[in-house]
Amino acid sequence: MSAQHQDPRTQEAALAAKGRLVSLVIVGTMVLWLLALWLGPKLGMPGRYAFLFDFAALAGLFWALVVSLQIRRARKGARGNE
Repeated sequence: MSAQHQDPRTQEAALAAKGRLVSLVIVGTMVLWLLALWLGPKLGMPGRYAFLFDFAALAGLFWALVVSLQIRRARKGARGNE
């Protein structure tokens, strides 16, 4: 069943859950990134690992951006159908 054929309340609840997941990914990404950058030098890791942590954080934040845009698009589409 596609999102357009769902009950509006069910669709809004699904979008809200997706939004909560996005917020958890953003917060988790930032906490892990800061923790990795703080622990890296303390554990004697070479500086090149900082780039690995940076790229992993960028990937998580990019995913969150894409899903946020999908949520926005779905909400705009739901308002247009009413």
